Amino acid sequence: MFEAIFAFVNTVAPLLQENAAQAAAEPAIPPKAAAALAVGLAAFGAGYAERGIGAAAVGAIAEDQDLFGTGLIMTVLPETLVILALVVVFVVP
Repeated sequence: MFEAIFAFVNTVAPLLQENAAQAAAEPAIPPKAAAALAVGLAAFGAGYAERGIGAAAVGAIAEDQDLFGTGLIMTVLPETLVILALVVVFVVP
């Protein structure tokens, strides 16, 4: 098993070393792809946060309707992360 892994590494290593000089000049992720990744991860994180906050807010509102404003603010608060991540899209050239 290990012989096959070492043979593969010995075969591929020279090819990677030849391309290393070319790869050093360019980034691993293009700037626009990195910006899109940042916005996507921020949206995923906001959705994950809103999952728990929304459930707690609905439960609190069911018991006391005066907590509607607080529940709404707490539910919308994670979305500011996505708005700030969208700034990255406009900053990246």
